[in-house]
Amino acid sequence: MIKGISFLRPAGSAAVYDRLAGFFSALGFAPGKGWKEESSRGASFLAPLGNLEFVDGQFPSTADVLVEVTALDAVYQAAESWLRAQGGDAALARLKPITETHWKSRIFTVEPEPGFPFSFWAWADPQRGKPVAVEGDLSAAGMRFGIVVARWNAVITERLLEGALDALLRSGAKRADIEVVRVPGAWEIPAAARTIANLGQVDAIVTLGCLLRGETAHYEAIYNEVARGIGQSQQETGIPHSFGVLTCETLEQALDRAGIKAGNKGFEAATAAIEMVSLRRKLQTGGPA
Repeated sequence: MIKGISFLRPAGSAAVYDRLAGFFSALGFAPGKGWKEESSRGASFLAPLGNLEFVDGQFPSTADVLVEVTALDAVYQAAESWLRAQGGDAALARLKPITETHWKSRIFTVEPEPGFPFSFWAWADPQRGKPVAVEGDLSAAGMRFGIVVARWNAVITERLLEGALDALLRSGAKRADIEVVRVPGAWEIPAAARTIANLGQVDAIVTLGCLLRGETAHYEAIYNEVARGIGQSQQETGIPHSFGVLTCETLEQALDRAGIKAGNKGFEAATAAIEMVSLRRKLQTGGPA
């Protein structure tokens, strides 16, 4: 039922109102709707998160309005520049230096207008207060994989296959848990991947192929359908499919992406498959990151 919380501060005069509104605008606050009537007006500023806190015991030596930020030094510099522009060096007396707190944070207090103190703070640990992300691990132990690799442009696809096998075996997968399926070309990859996924005997599928642009529109037609088919198979079966189908202008570009200069995209596709299997298991079991 609770939608939001607002703290109202009477400015006292139109000039103070304008200066306070200008200060928070300069610091990058998102403006709210505010209001303007015959008898009053309000400048509203929004924050992504709000808290109403009650303190039992010693109250922190701060203003009663605390604003948590992610880049405290940048906010401090912005406040310093604003004060100097408004009142010269004398106004900087209303800006306190950044200090450390006993609750593992950094904080400073500023009065953009005398009698209107605000404290800005940030956690000393940059990861503190951030949501914990659920991420997959790069351990393939106990996982089963299917690799669908096209024979067309074999000079490229064989390198991609070597990279994919290297990634899986290096990450703990057993050779017996990796099934390699060869198809004529990239066009046939989605059908084979869908068949393997429907059997339900693998945890993820790595798709490998290579399409080189020719002089006709054949390249775009094939690529679009291959990408659509692989994506549809993944969405409808729930089995992660990693995309290792190269689409290059020249053979040289493809060779670069198959291990010559720009890494091996087969290796990268396999590591993506490992991570997605791990992530999927965590999401299904509600396990920690």
